[in-house]
Amino acid sequence: MKQFVLIFFTLLVVGCNSKKETKVEITPVTNFYKQSEMAALMLLMYEKNAENKKLILAGKSPKTFPEEFLKIHTAKLTDSTDRNQDFKTFSNYYINSMQQVFNSPQDSLINKHNTAINSCIACHETTCVGPIPRIKKLLIQ
Repeated sequence: MKQFVLIFFTLLVVGCNSKKETKVEITPVTNFYKQSEMAALMLLMYEKNAENKKLILAGKSPKTFPEEFLKIHTAKLTDSTDRNQDFKTFSNYYINSMQQVFNSPQDSLINKHNTAINSCIACHETTCVGPIPRIKKLLIQ
C-alpha cells in the first residue's frame, strides 16, 4: 500500500510541476452566412429610405433616385423561386413609387414616401415576413 501512495504522490507532483504549453488556435468563422445580392440590395434600400425619412422630416426633398434600386429586377435571390409574377409586380410598383418620391413637390413627399414603404410591406407580407416590423419604422406618422 505504501508503494501505491508513493507512486500516486510522485505522479501528482510531477504532473503539477510539468507545465506543458498547449497552443490552441481559435480561428474566426468566416462566411458563415453568405448574403444574397437581393438581401444586400434590400439593406441598401432600407438605409436610403431611412435617409429619405430624415430629409423629409427636416423639410428637405431627396435629390437623386438611387439607380442601384433598379437591380431589384436582376439581383440574385436567396431562393430563386421567389422571383415569381407577384415579386415582379411588387418590384415594379416599388420602383415606380420610389421614383415618385424624387419627383414630387414638398407638400406630397410624406404621402409618396409612405406609399413606397407600404409597397415594401405589401411584398414582404407575401414572402419573407421577418423584416416587416423594421420596415414599418420607415413610415412617417
